[in-house]
Order: sequence, then C-alpha cells, then structure tokens
Amino acid sequence: MLKNLFSRLQEVYPELVRFRRDLHMYPELSFHEVNTPKKIADVLTNLGLEVRTEVGGRGVVGILRGGKPGKTVALRADFDALPISDEKDVEYKSRISGVMHACGHDVHTAALIGVAKVLSEVRDELEGNVVFIHQFAEEVIPGGAKSMIEDGCLDGVDVIYGAHVSSILPLSIVAVGEGYIMAAGDTFEIEIYGKGGHGAAPHLTVDPIVVGSQLVLNLQQIVSRRVDPSKTVVVSVGSFQSGQASNVIPDTAKITGTVRTFEESVQDLIEKAIGQIATSTCEAAGATVKFKYERGYPTLWNHPDETIKADKLAKNLLGEEKVIQIPPYTLTGMEDFAFYLQKVPGTFFYVGGANPAMNAIYPHHHPKFDVDEESMLYIGKMFIALVFNYLSNSIIDADSMTQVEA
Repeated sequence: MLKNLFSRLQEVYPELVRFRRDLHMYPELSFHEVNTPKKIADVLTNLGLEVRTEVGGRGVVGILRGGKPGKTVALRADFDALPISDEKDVEYKSRISGVMHACGHDVHTAALIGVAKVLSEVRDELEGNVVFIHQFAEEVIPGGAKSMIEDGCLDGVDVIYGAHVSSILPLSIVAVGEGYIMAAGDTFEIEIYGKGGHGAAPHLTVDPIVVGSQLVLNLQQIVSRRVDPSKTVVVSVGSFQSGQASNVIPDTAKITGTVRTFEESVQDLIEKAIGQIATSTCEAAGATVKFKYERGYPTLWNHPDETIKADKLAKNLLGEEKVIQIPPYTLTGMEDFAFYLQKVPGTFFYVGGANPAMNAIYPHHHPKFDVDEESMLYIGKMFIALVFNYLSNSIIDADSMTQVEA
C-alpha cells in the first residue's frame, strides 16, 4: 500500500505546486491570515474530512477518521508569512507588497494538503485517525500553537509530528535530533528616559543615545562573563530607536532584543542580568529606565522514542547517507511546535530544500529565499510513513517499500 501511496503523492505533486505558489503569491502576515485558512478549509472539506475553522483564532483542523479502530496521529503545518519584500525573479513572486513567504510555511502547508489528499483515498484501510493541524502565526510571539491547543486541537491525539523545510540542507536530506534541539525564545524591551536639548549644548542634557550605546555594549558581557561557557546562550539587540534630527538630543531611546536559551535556570539568569545592567547603566548616567522581558516559545524537546523511530524510518526510506543527526543544544532558532510536544509525545525534523541549480541557496527570512518544491514530496513521504508506522507499529523497508516488523 505504501508504495502506491507514494506513487499517488507523486501524481498529485503538480496540484501541490499550484497550491504552494498560490499561497506564495498571496501571503498573509501572522494574526492577519484571512484567505489562507479559507483556502485550506475548502480543500480539506472537499476531501471529506471533519473540518474546524477559527481554531484558537485563525487555525484550521481537519480530522480523517480511519475505517478501523486505533490511535490518533497529528501532523502539523504552519501558514503565516513575514513582513519582507520578495526580491526573487520568479513567476510566483509575492503580489503583496512588503509580505512574503520567506520561511517555507507555504511549502509545509501544501505538503500537508498532499498528505491529506492521499490518505483520504485509503481512509477505510487506516487503523486509526489522522488530525491535520494547520496553524496560524508561528512567526510572532505568542504564536498560534498555544491558543489552538487551548481550543482542543490535540484532544484525543496520541502523537504529533512536524517538519520544517531547510534552505541550508540539500534536497532529499532529512535531519533528525533527539532531546533539546531548538531554543526557548524571549524578547526584551528597554526604554531609556533622559533629558533632551540642543545638540550644541550636551552638558545641559542627559543623552539617551549615549546611555543606550553604553547599555548595548554592557549587554554583550552577559554571555561572555556571567554564563557558564558550556551553556548555549544568545543575547542579541535587534533595534535601537531614538531621535529624528541631527542637532537635537532626544528625551528617550528604545532598545529591543531577543534571548535564546535551553535551560530555565540560564533563562532566569539572563532576565535578571539584563534588568540589572539596564538599571545600573541608566542610573549611573542620570537617566531612568523601564524594562520589560517577555518569555516566548519554550525549548523544543523531541521525545526520544518518537525521534528514534523517525530516524530509523528515514534511513530505511531514503538510505543512511541521506539522514543526518542534529546535536542537542545547537539550533538557537525557536519554534512554537514546542508547545505541542509539551502535551503529547512526538518529534520535529528538517527536510532539505536547497538547490543551487534554481538559486535556492538563500537563508530563511532573506528577501530571495526559496526552496526546491520537490521538498514537499519528501515531507509528504515522511509524514505518510510516520502515520502508518505509528498506527500499525511497523516501519518501511527501503527495498520493497512494504511494511516490516518494527
């Protein structure tokens, strides 16, 4: 059956490309997705799935009930875009000014649509159920995962799998990792209140730009001098806003940044240290400060059992040379799939999409980001294999493409 399902996925591939390119041409920002969830819901409804819309806000959930009793597997894809101008020279370039799919969420969505289409055609033979979670707002804290979970998207789910296309990994490569593979992501905001005045008389002012500049430098000492060198930590300032005129010293300055950690004790240390440094630096210069620290997505922890199964399955399906291991504590990106893994077992893996021949070489969140669309086939095959592996406790043999004892 699995060989036939993979062949069927290949047959519907042109439909997936069209769907992906439509999403790419008409992207929607996090928490502003209107047409995208409608398009997804329409497809799932036409496949005969039980469909819920506005889950947790703008999410879509489709339930495929198998013809035989069994457990329930959830598969997740995200569908929000980013506030970036698309600079690619392709026919499916974004038509929405200043907005583009620069992270591959359109690929994830189209791939999951393909899986739903293929599996819906064999629903009577499924030993259990499959839940297709199409999530909004992955890119912006607080994200869509948490609210979708609160609205019941994981009710009755026994295991969950998620995938992310990578423009770093070559096409056909799958990367898996056990344990802590992605960091917790927090944000901080520091508002400095000084005393403005004429740029020609700085001695009569408390310059928030100078104070803020010193503060940015002081923050760089947190990781190098306060954190155990064996811990993986990132503290980055992302914006510094102050003033409008060249001859005016402003009253205020605002600094924002991000923090990435893997351990809660280190997270606590960083939050405290930023607050202390902000307060002491400003007070020393005669300025006052307002400090805000917001905890975002938690650390993504892949469950060992499910990761081992995914690793074995990928090697059997693609060959050992096509599967690489993600060492723990190395990826400092954040991903709100972590919320799902706090509720049910599962694993999150990467599928390569880089292809120099089509200029798919740029990093995620780059204006020229793109991936080889065949990555959807690899995501789809992994998802289909994971579903059958879990529901029937079997794994795929690379040679026969049939199920063998797990």
